[in-house]
Amino acid sequence: MPEHNVPAYFIAQIQIDEPEEYQSYLDGFMPIFDRHGGRLLTVSSKPIEIVEGSWAYDGVVLMEFPSLEAARAWKDDPDYARLASIRQRTARTNLILVDGI
Repeated sequence: MPEHNVPAYFIAQIQIDEPEEYQSYLDGFMPIFDRHGGRLLTVSSKPIEIVEGSWAYDGVVLMEFPSLEAARAWKDDPDYARLASIRQRTARTNLILVDGI
């Protein structure tokens, strides 16, 4: 499938349960993220304002990639998969990937 010029977004809800161990995830995150053209739009652990419905965790991360293909390449990168195992062990996360318009 050819790459197109529409951005893609990961939206994450996160609750960090083990902050000291989670720090090792953060320490390795940016080099891999940058390698795939990622851009952080927001990272917040402040209380959120729920306008409608429900939201599982107060932590919110919004990431932008140049394309859906770039976003998937980051998610599937073996270096990131190893790093993500730390996140999965130290935090609860809901993560979605959406194509931009």
